[in-house]
Parts: sequence; C-alpha cells; structure tokens
Amino acid sequence: MKYDIIIIGGGPAGMIAAGRAGELGSRVLLIEKNRKLGAKLLITGKGRCNITNKVNNTREFVSEFGRNGKFIFSSLFKFGIEDAIDFFNNHGIKTKVERGNRVFPLSDKSIDVLNVLVNYMKDSKVEIRKNSQVKDFIIKDNNIQKVKLTNGKEIEGNKFILCTGGKSCPTTGSSGDGYDWLSRLGHTVTKLYPSLTPIILKNKIIKELEGLSLKNVKITAYKNNKVIDSKFGEAIFTSDGMSGPIILELSRKLTKVSPENVQIKIDFKPALDYQKLDKRIQRDFMQGNNKMFKNSLEKLLPQKLIPVIIRLSEIDIDKKVNLITHEERMRLLGLIKEFKLELKELSGYNKAIVTLGGAKLNEIDPKTMKSKLVDNLYLAGEILDLDGPTGGYNLQVCWSTGYVAGDSAGKD
Repeated sequence: MKYDIIIIGGGPAGMIAAGRAGELGSRVLLIEKNRKLGAKLLITGKGRCNITNKVNNTREFVSEFGRNGKFIFSSLFKFGIEDAIDFFNNHGIKTKVERGNRVFPLSDKSIDVLNVLVNYMKDSKVEIRKNSQVKDFIIKDNNIQKVKLTNGKEIEGNKFILCTGGKSCPTTGSSGDGYDWLSRLGHTVTKLYPSLTPIILKNKIIKELEGLSLKNVKITAYKNNKVIDSKFGEAIFTSDGMSGPIILELSRKLTKVSPENVQIKIDFKPALDYQKLDKRIQRDFMQGNNKMFKNSLEKLLPQKLIPVIIRLSEIDIDKKVNLITHEERMRLLGLIKEFKLELKELSGYNKAIVTLGGAKLNEIDPKTMKSKLVDNLYLAGEILDLDGPTGGYNLQVCWSTGYVAGDSAGKD
C-alpha cells in the first residue's frame, strides 16, 4: 500500500501534522517508535502541559527566538497562538492563562491535550503504527521513495514529514535519529547543544540548601567577571545544583560557554539596593537589640538559608545584634546581594527541555515547511534550529510548524 503522506514521529508536531493532512483527505500514516504517542508531551509543564504563551503580539513571540525567530513568522500567520488555543478549546479543552502569559488546560492534565490530538487523528482517518522504528530512507532522483524500518519492512509514500524531535529527554524517544537522516539526505544540521537545562554547581553547601525554593530573586551568570546573562523570578536548589524557570533561561546562554570560571551570583533582595538593604537590616537589629545574631534573620531570609548565611558571614552566632560591627554588616549584605556559587557543568540532554540547534533554516521554505533540497520532504517541530524560552514557546512552534507542514503536504 502506498500512502499519500508518511509522518515520522508521534510527538506534538507529528500528531497535529498528521491530523491536518488527514483532514484534507490525504491517506496518512504516522510512524512512532515508542509504545505510546506523545511521551515527551505528557511530561511538559510538570505534567500540566504549557500549551502556548499568550504574549502581546506575534513580533514579541518571535523575538524570543533570537536571530532565527523570523523563520516562524509565516507559520504563526497560518496557525498562531490564538489558533492553537481555539483548536484545543474547540476540541473540548478549556484553557487558563497563568503568570507570564502561560496557557494551560484548565484540568492541569497533559493527558487531556494528548487525547485531543489522538482523537483529531482518528477523526482524520490517520493510520498509526507504534513500536515501529525507521532505520533509513530509500531515495531515487532526489525523492524519498520509501522508509525502511528496523524490522526490514519497507513502506512507500508520496510525501514525507520528519517530526522526530531533538536529543533532549532521550528516555522519551528523542534520540536524535532525525539529525542523522537529514545529514544523509544532504541537509545541514547545525551544532547541537542541550538547552533549558538545570545546572550543576561545585559548592558543597548545595546539599544543605536542597529543596529551597526562591521567589523574586535575581540570578546573574558571569564568565571571568563579565556578565553573560541575568534573570529575575523563581529558582530552586537541587541535590547537586539549581533548577527552576530562571535557571533554565540562564542555561540558554550558558550552553555554548565553557564552564571554567563561570560564577553564579544570587541577589536574594533585588528590590532593595545595598543602601536600602543596609537600612532595613539596621532597623531590624535596632528593634531586636537583645537578640542574638542567630535569631535575627527570620524576617529577612528563608529559614533554610539562614544557617548557611550565618556561617559564611563569620559573625559569632551568639553575638548581640546591637554589637555587630559595620564591617560584619557589610559582609552580611554582600552575602544577601551577591551569593556566589561556582558552575561545574550543565545537566545535559537527560534533563534538558529542548535541543539548541538542528536543521538549518535556510534549507527549508518557511511558508510550507518543505525542504529546498529534497523534493517531497517536509520538516516540523524540535528538529528545526529553533529554540525558545520556557513558558509554552517551544510547543507553539510544534503546533505552528506541524500544522503548516501537514496543511502544505495535504494540499500540494
């Protein structure tokens, strides 16, 4: 049997591409190597699935992808943020907008998002083959003729859409196979890096701070005392380093930087400059002049952080606060405003959310997602050299490019 369109990869881009192509009347086959579809989709947003980001306008969305962002203008025009929200609303998922314009299903369940996509494909009469792994393509006259599976079977098709994702979260099946196939097909694959990943730190005190959540802090990364990037928001200490929204954002800039001499500085009170914080501390000390230093920071810092700050300040824990010297207070200020940590490395692909790098964009038509090098090949999703911040940006790229690829292949 010869299919009109064969789609490789049952992630968000592949499923919406398959559903759209089938909706247009094409005979579609989706091939997925895992036992289940959407393995990575199910774990996004900590299992809640951050569907998209409802930013003010398309230009603002695109700007978050840096110099490559202009590539997605066309796909966002055809299937943009509101289109994605409407798609899920119209298929029975009510949505809500949370802090940072992040859009989630009202149920907070990623399985609901997956079920919509599965039902969309079912309604579009898409044939799905799970537990089926593509080994290679059979090509003739710059056209893909067939896909060859690892079990030796060959499947013939007229058009092919590659939605195999990147290398992040390999336990979900994202092993980077698609990059190897693209290279053999003549496409350029830019250098790959794990992105949006936790960081691992050298400091032994991390063990004491494990589990401490930080809110409204500013974290800055330095390389040889030069600022790499700075972010404000939430973070958390892990058993070997840090994670959380602003750490993942910082990792986008750190991923291409050698970790040697990279320092992380945390400002626990970014709303107060040194002078205002000093006045605040002096006021607290004056109001509790009979207090010992070890009992004086409860209103200023999280409980789990206090013993570490006290120890590093080298101020006698039993010293009365009204006896603390100016020099000692300056040391305390420095620890609160510039808590210094040393980077060891990034966590890598196992914990990365997305892959930085991928299929070179100037070899793909942004209006159709069609390859400029292989006549009947389309690409969509994370396999592209597009990586955005956390907050629904990367899933929106999957919806937009996947929909356009399925639409274009179904109409051509």
